[in-house]
Amino acid sequence: MSATTGGYYFAPPSKWPVVGSTALMFLGAGTVLWMNQIQPYGAALQLIGFAVLIYMLFGWFGNVISESESGLYNKQVDASYRWSMGWFIFSEVMFFAAFFGALYYARVFSVPWLADLDNAFLWEGYAAKWPTLGPYFQQDPALAFQSMGAWGIPALNTALLLASGVTITYAHHALIDNNRNGLIWGLVATIGLGAVFLGFQIYEYVHAYSDLNLKLSSGVFGSTFYLLTGFHGFHVTLGAIMLTVILFRCIKGHFKPDRHFGFEAVAWYWHFVDVVWLGLFIFVYVLV
Repeated sequence: MSATTGGYYFAPPSKWPVVGSTALMFLGAGTVLWMNQIQPYGAALQLIGFAVLIYMLFGWFGNVISESESGLYNKQVDASYRWSMGWFIFSEVMFFAAFFGALYYARVFSVPWLADLDNAFLWEGYAAKWPTLGPYFQQDPALAFQSMGAWGIPALNTALLLASGVTITYAHHALIDNNRNGLIWGLVATIGLGAVFLGFQIYEYVHAYSDLNLKLSSGVFGSTFYLLTGFHGFHVTLGAIMLTVILFRCIKGHFKPDRHFGFEAVAWYWHFVDVVWLGLFIFVYVLV
């Protein structure tokens, strides 16, 4: 039923859920075989899974875009998409809250509690300070590490993401004003800032690993540092890919000043990524 009749649009039967499930089956089986070092089947199954997943994403999202551009979605469908995106972002908030909670618990509770124990249960010379080095670093000074300073690359990356929040907002207002050039260049600037951010984060990881000896195995500090910053970098990568898709759609003339939820959804996600980084910058880099 079309949007013009006032009914709620129901998509026809689709093959894409089955295709997506098949991709997940190959990815899951390939990951298990790879982790158990059963070669070459694990790597091959993973590659098949990723190929099928990419095929599904292009096909399913292509269908949704075609339906939207054909005028099949009315305000009820729009509201459904908004609620869905809102709950998705909420789930992402809870995802990062779990890691922030782990960092908080280790830093505020576990480390001071360990200081109250007799050293016979720990190791001689244990000090309740953050970052804690752990027993292996006490025994072998070569395993000692340094934490990443806040006012170098992390501060620069903070400025880059804050600037990208401004450029995506500019692009949104340009879309509302039907300013296509401003919309496109605002998106280009946002994607560019995100790409530079990722480039600096890669450089930061290389510096931390080779010069500061900070690794994923560097105790609870190394684990929380790489988990939080790594997952955030993964989300920035996803956001940049989504923005690139939206950019191509804008170049093709998609979206109208009064109907552009596809753009808004990605903008919401990008602002979420910005806010998470501010929390990371404060609790992972500044308050070391």
